[in-house]
Amino acid sequence: MIDLVSDTKSQPSPGMRRAMEEAVVGDEQYGEDPTTIELCTRVADMFQKPAALLLPSGTMCNQIAVRVHCEPGDEVITSSASHIVRAEAGGPAALSGVMVRALDGDRGMFCAAQLEAAIRPMSRYAPKAKLISVEQTAGFPCGAVWQPDQLQEIVSVGRRHGLKLHMDGARVANASTALNLPLSEIAKGFDSVWLDLSKGLGAPLGAVMVGSDEFIEKAWRIKQQFGGAMRQSGFIAAAGLYALDHNLERLADDHANAASLARLLEQTSGIAIKAHTVETNIVYFDISETGVTAAEFVSRLSSHGVKMGPSGLNLVRAVTHIGVDKAMIIAAAKAVAQVARELLRGEGQVAERIKI
Repeated sequence: MIDLVSDTKSQPSPGMRRAMEEAVVGDEQYGEDPTTIELCTRVADMFQKPAALLLPSGTMCNQIAVRVHCEPGDEVITSSASHIVRAEAGGPAALSGVMVRALDGDRGMFCAAQLEAAIRPMSRYAPKAKLISVEQTAGFPCGAVWQPDQLQEIVSVGRRHGLKLHMDGARVANASTALNLPLSEIAKGFDSVWLDLSKGLGAPLGAVMVGSDEFIEKAWRIKQQFGGAMRQSGFIAAAGLYALDHNLERLADDHANAASLARLLEQTSGIAIKAHTVETNIVYFDISETGVTAAEFVSRLSSHGVKMGPSGLNLVRAVTHIGVDKAMIIAAAKAVAQVARELLRGEGQVAERIKI
Protein backbone atom coordinates (compact mmCIF):
# COMPACT_ATOMS: atom_id res chain seq x y z
CA MET A 1 0.00 0.00 0.00
CA ILE A 2 1.31 3.44 -0.98
CA ASP A 3 0.33 5.68 1.92
CA LEU A 4 0.10 9.38 1.05
CA VAL A 5 -2.47 10.34 3.69
CA SER A 6 0.08 12.36 5.67
CA ASP A 7 3.78 12.68 6.38
CA THR A 8 2.85 11.50 9.88
CA LYS A 9 2.82 8.05 8.25
CA SER A 10 6.61 8.10 7.99
CA GLN A 11 8.39 5.25 9.78
CA PRO A 12 11.70 5.29 11.70
CA SER A 13 14.49 3.87 9.56
CA PRO A 14 16.66 0.98 10.80
CA GLY A 15 19.45 3.47 11.53
CA MET A 16 17.13 5.62 13.61
CA ARG A 17 15.90 2.58 15.52
CA ARG A 18 19.49 1.64 16.32
CA ALA A 19 20.22 5.16 17.52
CA MET A 20 17.22 4.99 19.83
CA GLU A 21 18.24 1.59 21.17
CA GLU A 22 21.79 2.74 21.88
CA ALA A 23 20.89 6.15 23.34
CA VAL A 24 22.57 7.23 26.57
CA VAL A 25 19.71 8.25 28.84
CA GLY A 26 19.01 9.71 32.26
CA ASP A 27 16.14 11.34 34.12
CA GLU A 28 14.97 14.32 32.08
CA GLN A 29 13.21 15.96 35.02
CA TYR A 30 16.45 16.08 37.00
CA GLY A 31 18.37 17.44 34.01
CA GLU A 32 20.28 14.17 33.76
CA ASP A 33 19.48 12.99 30.23
CA PRO A 34 22.54 13.84 28.11
CA THR A 35 20.93 12.97 24.79
CA THR A 36 17.96 15.24 25.45
CA ILE A 37 20.29 18.04 26.51
CA GLU A 38 22.32 17.59 23.32
CA LEU A 39 19.22 17.74 21.12
CA CYS A 40 17.79 20.81 22.85
CA THR A 41 21.11 22.63 22.64
CA ARG A 42 21.43 21.83 18.97
CA VAL A 43 17.91 22.94 18.04
CA ALA A 44 18.25 26.14 20.08
CA ASP A 45 21.43 26.89 18.13
CA MET A 46 19.69 26.20 14.81
CA PHE A 47 17.09 28.84 15.63
CA GLN A 48 19.59 31.09 17.44
CA LYS A 49 17.41 31.08 20.55
CA PRO A 50 18.75 30.85 24.13
CA ALA A 51 16.86 27.76 25.33
CA ALA A 52 14.85 24.75 24.20
CA LEU A 53 12.47 22.13 25.54
CA LEU A 54 11.68 18.62 24.26
CA LEU A 55 7.97 17.83 24.14
CA PRO A 56 5.96 14.79 23.05
CA SER A 57 4.03 16.55 20.28
CA GLY A 58 3.63 19.72 18.28
CA THR A 59 0.12 20.21 19.60
CA MET A 60 1.53 20.36 23.12
CA CYS A 61 4.08 22.93 21.91
CA ASN A 62 1.30 25.14 20.57
CA GLN A 63 -0.85 24.81 23.66
CA ILE A 64 2.03 25.49 26.05
CA ALA A 65 2.96 28.57 24.03
CA VAL A 66 -0.61 29.86 24.23
CA ARG A 67 -0.65 29.25 27.98
CA VAL A 68 2.70 30.96 28.59
CA HIS A 69 2.07 33.97 26.39
CA CYS A 70 -1.57 34.57 27.36
CA GLU A 71 -3.86 34.92 30.34
CA PRO A 72 -7.52 33.80 30.57
CA GLY A 73 -9.68 36.16 28.52
CA ASP A 74 -6.87 37.07 26.14
CA GLU A 75 -7.04 36.49 22.41
CA VAL A 76 -4.70 34.74 19.98
CA ILE A 77 -4.87 35.83 16.35
CA THR A 78 -4.17 33.16 13.76
CA SER A 79 -5.32 31.75 10.43
CA SER A 80 -8.75 30.13 10.20
CA ALA A 81 -6.96 27.25 8.46
CA SER A 82 -4.34 26.79 11.18
CA HIS A 83 -3.81 23.60 13.15
CA ILE A 84 -4.63 25.46 16.37
CA VAL A 85 -8.10 26.22 15.00
CA ARG A 86 -8.80 23.04 13.03
CA ALA A 87 -7.14 20.20 14.90
CA GLU A 88 -6.37 20.85 18.57
CA ALA A 89 -9.76 20.11 20.12
CA GLY A 90 -10.44 23.67 21.21
CA GLY A 91 -7.26 23.65 23.27
CA PRO A 92 -6.83 27.41 23.76
CA ALA A 93 -10.29 27.70 25.34
CA ALA A 94 -10.21 24.40 27.24
CA LEU A 95 -6.66 24.62 28.60
CA SER A 96 -5.95 28.33 28.85
CA GLY A 97 -9.27 30.18 28.76
CA VAL A 98 -8.08 31.98 25.64
CA MET A 99 -10.19 33.08 22.68
CA VAL A 100 -9.10 32.66 19.06
CA ARG A 101 -9.62 35.28 16.38
CA ALA A 102 -9.37 33.37 13.12
CA LEU A 103 -8.45 35.23 9.93
CA ASP A 104 -9.10 34.01 6.41
CA GLY A 105 -6.30 34.45 3.95
CA ASP A 106 -4.71 33.41 0.70
CA ARG A 107 -3.75 29.71 0.94
CA GLY A 108 -3.97 29.78 4.72
CA MET A 109 -1.87 32.94 5.15
CA PHE A 110 -3.21 36.28 6.36
CA CYS A 111 -1.52 39.57 5.56
CA ALA A 112 -0.27 42.42 7.70
CA ALA A 113 -3.28 44.60 6.82
CA GLN A 114 -5.69 41.89 7.98
CA LEU A 115 -3.73 41.49 11.18
CA GLU A 116 -3.73 45.23 11.83
CA ALA A 117 -7.51 45.35 11.36
CA ALA A 118 -8.06 42.36 13.66
CA ILE A 119 -6.27 43.84 16.68
CA ARG A 120 -9.00 45.22 18.92
CA PRO A 121 -8.68 48.63 20.55
CA MET A 122 -8.07 48.38 24.29
CA SER A 123 -11.39 48.10 26.09
CA ARG A 124 -12.57 46.51 29.31
CA TYR A 125 -15.42 45.01 27.26
CA ALA A 126 -13.31 43.15 24.73
CA PRO A 127 -10.77 40.33 24.87
CA LYS A 128 -7.20 41.59 24.83
CA ALA A 129 -5.11 40.62 21.83
CA LYS A 130 -1.95 39.07 23.21
CA LEU A 131 -0.52 36.56 20.74
CA ILE A 132 -0.09 36.13 16.99
CA SER A 133 0.41 32.58 15.74
CA VAL A 134 1.70 31.68 12.27
CA GLU A 135 1.87 28.12 10.90
CA GLN A 136 4.92 27.46 8.70
CA THR A 137 4.22 25.93 6.27
CA ALA A 138 0.49 26.60 5.97
CA GLY A 139 -0.57 22.96 6.08
CA PHE A 140 -4.08 23.65 4.83
CA PRO A 141 -4.97 24.08 2.10
CA CYS A 142 -1.70 23.49 0.23
CA GLY A 143 1.53 23.54 2.25
CA ALA A 144 2.25 27.10 1.14
CA VAL A 145 5.41 28.76 2.41
CA TRP A 146 5.30 32.06 4.26
CA GLN A 147 7.94 34.21 2.58
CA PRO A 148 10.46 36.07 4.78
CA ASP A 149 9.09 39.48 3.83
CA GLN A 150 5.55 38.36 4.71
CA LEU A 151 6.72 37.14 8.10
CA GLN A 152 8.63 40.32 8.85
CA GLU A 153 5.55 42.39 8.05
CA ILE A 154 3.62 40.28 10.59
CA VAL A 155 6.43 40.70 13.12
CA SER A 156 6.43 44.46 12.57
CA VAL A 157 2.70 44.76 13.25
CA GLY A 158 2.98 42.55 16.31
CA ARG A 159 5.85 44.52 17.80
CA ARG A 160 4.11 47.83 17.16
CA HIS A 161 1.15 46.63 19.21
CA GLY A 162 3.19 44.92 21.90
CA LEU A 163 2.01 41.40 20.99
CA LYS A 164 3.91 38.15 21.34
CA LEU A 165 4.61 36.05 18.24
CA HIS A 166 4.56 32.25 18.01
CA MET A 167 5.42 30.05 15.03
CA ASP A 168 3.85 26.62 14.66
CA GLY A 169 6.81 24.76 13.17
CA ALA A 170 5.11 21.54 12.12
CA ARG A 171 6.78 21.83 8.71
CA VAL A 172 9.20 24.71 9.26
CA ALA A 173 11.99 22.40 8.09
CA ASN A 174 10.15 22.06 4.77
CA ALA A 175 9.97 25.84 4.55
CA SER A 176 13.69 26.07 5.25
CA THR A 177 14.34 23.62 2.43
CA ALA A 178 12.02 25.38 -0.02
CA LEU A 179 13.45 28.82 0.74
CA ASN A 180 17.04 27.62 1.12
CA LEU A 181 17.25 29.65 4.32
CA PRO A 182 18.37 28.67 7.82
CA LEU A 183 15.71 28.13 10.46
CA SER A 184 16.99 31.14 12.38
CA GLU A 185 16.22 33.43 9.45
CA ILE A 186 12.70 32.05 8.99
CA ALA A 187 11.82 32.45 12.69
CA LYS A 188 13.54 35.82 13.16
CA GLY A 189 11.52 38.05 15.46
CA PHE A 190 9.30 35.28 16.85
CA ASP A 191 9.20 34.77 20.61
CA SER A 192 8.61 31.03 20.37
CA VAL A 193 8.85 28.41 17.65
CA TRP A 194 9.13 24.65 17.50
CA LEU A 195 10.60 22.01 15.22
CA ASP A 196 8.69 18.79 14.57
CA LEU A 197 10.85 15.68 14.75
CA SER A 198 8.23 13.48 13.13
CA LYS A 199 6.54 14.07 9.76
CA GLY A 200 9.27 14.78 7.20
CA LEU A 201 12.11 14.17 9.63
CA GLY A 202 10.92 10.62 10.21
CA ALA A 203 11.02 10.32 14.01
CA PRO A 204 8.15 8.45 15.68
CA LEU A 205 7.26 11.37 17.95
CA GLY A 206 8.54 14.53 19.53
CA ALA A 207 9.07 18.24 18.95
CA VAL A 208 11.53 20.78 20.31
CA MET A 209 10.28 24.25 21.24
CA VAL A 210 12.69 27.17 21.56
CA GLY A 211 12.52 30.66 23.01
CA SER A 212 14.02 32.87 25.69
CA ASP A 213 15.29 31.48 28.97
CA GLU A 214 12.26 33.00 30.72
CA PHE A 215 9.83 31.51 28.21
CA ILE A 216 11.31 28.02 28.46
CA GLU A 217 11.37 28.18 32.26
CA LYS A 218 7.64 28.94 32.26
CA ALA A 219 7.04 26.32 29.56
CA TRP A 220 8.66 23.66 31.78
CA ARG A 221 6.03 24.28 34.46
CA ILE A 222 3.15 24.03 31.97
CA LYS A 223 4.73 20.91 30.47
CA GLN A 224 4.50 19.34 33.93
CA GLN A 225 0.95 20.59 34.37
CA PHE A 226 -0.17 19.26 30.98
CA GLY A 227 1.32 15.82 31.65
CA GLY A 228 4.17 16.15 29.18
CA ALA A 229 7.08 15.66 31.58
CA MET A 230 9.13 12.55 30.82
CA ARG A 231 11.91 10.54 32.40
CA GLN A 232 14.34 8.74 30.03
CA SER A 233 13.45 11.00 27.13
CA GLY A 234 16.82 10.37 25.49
CA PHE A 235 15.27 7.57 23.45
CA ILE A 236 13.09 10.18 21.76
CA ALA A 237 15.94 12.70 21.57
CA ALA A 238 18.19 10.15 19.88
CA ALA A 239 15.66 9.78 17.09
CA GLY A 240 15.62 13.57 16.76
CA LEU A 241 19.40 13.81 16.55
CA TYR A 242 19.48 11.07 13.94
CA ALA A 243 16.80 12.93 11.97
CA LEU A 244 18.82 16.15 12.01
CA ASP A 245 21.92 14.30 10.81
CA HIS A 246 20.28 12.22 8.08
CA ASN A 247 16.82 13.47 7.12
CA LEU A 248 16.96 17.25 6.83
CA GLU A 249 18.62 17.46 3.43
CA ARG A 250 16.43 14.74 1.96
CA LEU A 251 13.30 16.88 2.45
CA ALA A 252 14.10 18.21 -1.02
CA ASP A 253 13.29 14.72 -2.35
CA ASP A 254 9.80 14.93 -0.83
CA HIS A 255 9.27 18.29 -2.49
CA ALA A 256 10.42 16.95 -5.85
CA ASN A 257 8.09 13.96 -5.51
CA ALA A 258 5.15 16.22 -4.67
CA ALA A 259 5.88 18.41 -7.68
CA SER A 260 6.12 15.31 -9.88
CA LEU A 261 2.80 13.99 -8.59
CA ALA A 262 1.15 17.35 -9.24
CA ARG A 263 2.46 17.48 -12.81
CA LEU A 264 1.19 13.98 -13.53
CA LEU A 265 -2.22 14.71 -12.04
CA GLU A 266 -2.44 17.93 -14.06
CA GLN A 267 -2.54 15.74 -17.18
CA THR A 268 -5.39 13.59 -15.85
CA SER A 269 -8.96 14.06 -17.07
CA GLY A 270 -11.41 14.59 -14.24
CA ILE A 271 -8.74 16.02 -11.96
CA ALA A 272 -8.26 19.76 -11.39
CA ILE A 273 -4.94 20.98 -10.03
CA LYS A 274 -2.49 23.79 -10.64
CA ALA A 275 0.90 22.11 -10.35
CA HIS A 276 2.80 25.38 -9.99
CA THR A 277 1.08 26.05 -6.65
CA VAL A 278 2.73 23.01 -5.01
CA GLU A 279 5.62 24.47 -3.03
CA THR A 280 6.59 21.73 -0.59
CA ASN A 281 5.34 18.20 0.13
CA ILE A 282 1.56 18.68 0.17
CA VAL A 283 -0.64 18.20 -2.89
CA TYR A 284 -4.36 19.00 -3.07
CA PHE A 285 -6.48 18.24 -6.11
CA ASP A 286 -10.15 18.68 -6.96
CA ILE A 287 -12.18 15.67 -8.08
CA SER A 288 -15.54 17.47 -8.60
CA GLU A 289 -15.62 16.55 -12.27
CA THR A 290 -15.68 12.83 -11.45
CA GLY A 291 -19.12 13.21 -9.87
CA VAL A 292 -18.29 11.72 -6.49
CA THR A 293 -17.21 13.09 -3.14
CA ALA A 294 -13.61 13.10 -2.01
CA ALA A 295 -14.44 10.42 0.55
CA GLU A 296 -15.81 8.13 -2.17
CA PHE A 297 -12.86 8.84 -4.44
CA VAL A 298 -10.24 7.91 -1.83
CA SER A 299 -12.22 4.81 -0.91
CA ARG A 300 -12.06 3.66 -4.53
CA LEU A 301 -8.39 4.65 -4.68
CA SER A 302 -7.50 2.41 -1.73
CA SER A 303 -8.72 -0.60 -3.69
CA HIS A 304 -5.94 0.23 -6.16
CA GLY A 305 -3.29 0.15 -3.42
CA VAL A 306 -3.04 3.89 -2.76
CA LYS A 307 -4.13 5.83 0.32
CA MET A 308 -4.88 9.54 0.21
CA GLY A 309 -7.05 11.71 2.41
CA PRO A 310 -10.37 13.47 1.73
CA SER A 311 -10.40 17.16 2.61
CA GLY A 312 -13.90 18.52 2.57
CA LEU A 313 -16.38 17.60 -0.12
CA ASN A 314 -14.29 17.74 -3.29
CA LEU A 315 -10.60 17.98 -2.40
CA VAL A 316 -8.16 15.09 -2.02
CA ARG A 317 -4.90 15.51 -0.14
CA ALA A 318 -1.64 13.66 -0.81
CA VAL A 319 1.48 14.22 1.28
CA THR A 320 4.92 12.94 0.30
CA HIS A 321 7.39 11.71 2.90
CA ILE A 322 10.41 9.55 3.61
CA GLY A 323 8.44 6.34 3.02
CA VAL A 324 7.47 7.20 -0.57
CA ASP A 325 9.90 7.07 -3.48
CA LYS A 326 9.67 8.21 -7.10
CA ALA A 327 8.36 4.87 -8.36
CA MET A 328 5.55 5.00 -5.81
CA ILE A 329 4.62 8.49 -6.98
CA ILE A 330 4.28 7.25 -10.55
CA ALA A 331 2.18 4.29 -9.38
CA ALA A 332 -0.02 6.59 -7.28
CA ALA A 333 -0.61 8.91 -10.24
CA LYS A 334 -1.60 5.96 -12.41
CA ALA A 335 -4.03 4.77 -9.72
CA VAL A 336 -5.67 8.20 -9.52
CA ALA A 337 -5.98 8.21 -13.30
CA GLN A 338 -7.53 4.75 -13.25
CA VAL A 339 -10.14 5.73 -10.67
CA ALA A 340 -10.94 8.90 -12.57
CA ARG A 341 -11.33 6.91 -15.79
CA GLU A 342 -13.67 4.45 -14.11
CA LEU A 343 -15.78 7.29 -12.76
CA LEU A 344 -15.85 9.08 -16.10
CA ARG A 345 -17.14 5.83 -17.64
CA GLY A 346 -14.21 5.29 -19.96
CA GLU A 347 -14.19 8.76 -21.53
CA GLY A 348 -10.61 8.90 -22.82
CA GLN A 349 -7.64 6.73 -22.05
CA VAL A 350 -6.63 8.69 -18.97
CA ALA A 351 -3.91 6.46 -17.56
CA GLU A 352 -2.27 6.03 -20.92
CA ARG A 353 -2.14 9.77 -21.54
CA ILE A 354 0.05 10.37 -18.51
CA LYS A 355 3.56 11.07 -19.82
CA ILE A 356 6.01 9.42 -17.44
